[in-house]
Formats: sequence, C-alpha cells, structure tokens
Amino acid sequence: MKLGPHLHRIGNDIVAAYLVDTTDGVTVIDAGLAGQWRELTAELAAMGRTLADIRGVVLTHGDTDHLGFAERLRRDHGVPVFVHEADAARARGEERPKAAWGTVKVGPVLRFLGYAMSRGGLRTTYLTEVETVRDGDVLDLPGSPRIIGMPGHSPGSVAVHVPVADAIFAGDALTTRHVLTGAHGPQPAPFTDDPAAALTSLARLEQTPATWLLPGHGAPWSGGIAEAVRLVRAA
Repeated sequence: MKLGPHLHRIGNDIVAAYLVDTTDGVTVIDAGLAGQWRELTAELAAMGRTLADIRGVVLTHGDTDHLGFAERLRRDHGVPVFVHEADAARARGEERPKAAWGTVKVGPVLRFLGYAMSRGGLRTTYLTEVETVRDGDVLDLPGSPRIIGMPGHSPGSVAVHVPVADAIFAGDALTTRHVLTGAHGPQPAPFTDDPAAALTSLARLEQTPATWLLPGHGAPWSGGIAEAVRLVRAA
C-alpha cells in the first residue's frame, strides 16, 4: 500500500511493516512476521524496486512480531539490522518479554493468532547480528531515520522519525487497533513491560512534526500527533 511519495506499508491493521523509498534506496521499518516476505517482495516490485535496493532494516523494538523477515534479509542479502542497544538481547532471542496479556476478547485474540500463524508467526528466526543504536542517532540510511527513545513497551523501544516520508513510525509505543480487544483508535499497546514509562515516553512525540503516525498494529493515523497522544493518555 502506498501512503505517500516515499512511504509504503505492507501487512494490515493486525501486523504492519513499512518501507521508505528514496533515490538512495529503501529503508525497512520493522519486519513484521516471517511470512510477510511475499508481501515485501510484491510491494518492492510494485515500487520498481528489488531486494538489492534495501539498505537497512530499523526495528522499533525486539519483539517477534516485528523481527519477522529481518534475519533473512541480513543473512541472505547482507542487509544490516538496527535496534536499540537495550533491546539487542531481545532481538537475538536471549531475553523474552515478561508482560501480562491484560484484558482480552476471544474474537480479536483468535483473529490475531490466526493471522500470525498464517504468516509464520510461530517460526520467527531471531537475529544473529545487530547494529545497535541510541536515542538521537540519525542513521546513514535512505530517509536519514532519526531514533527517538521510547522506553516502556520494552526497555529499548523507539520511534523512528523520517522527515522525507513525513512520518513517525511508533512501533508499539502505542496502537490504533488493540489486537487483544479489537478496540480502535489511539490507545496504549498490549504486552507492555512498563505501562507508566510508556505513557511518559509519549511526550517525546508531541513536538515532532509529521503527518503520519504509524503503529506496528492498527490503521495509519493522520489526525495529528498531539491528538493521538491525548487519546492514548485518555484511554
């Protein structure tokens, strides 16, 4: 799905990943589920691109539904994968999330699990090697992605600001579709390690100018960054 001149999304409102397309090549933001590889290659073809045009993958955090095809790109195509240093062990499978599920509804949970299973969610390959980043880093990748530290969902959760795409990629710092309840609209994401810290981190987004706020789960949001943060806090 093309969202803008430099911005594409693969997946859907259950699990999404994003592509930033510039004259310098393609940056992938999050790698979804392993089985979304076909969607990645199909979207690249629609863009007139190939896997050889991908210069890097930037992970918003190290959870399995964001690692997806990252190791395949790294191992088979030499694409570097970037993750915050505090989530590097999680991305390598050395540490596991400990967050509780919280409130659930059977229908949304079954849809989430069914979609994840159909896209290889049970066979995610952890990363063997990662390039670590810190808050404030601007990466030498297409679009010059800037790292915004957003600890809370995980210790190394980040948002990624890409001005040329007019977008902030929020990962699971928030969600616009709660995969466990089916609720829509900006709200706290489930499976969050430290909910209080996650809410505090949202203040870091309010002064960042962007049309698009793009979560790892849920519909793209273009109703204003400050309004999204307000709604998450209210929820």
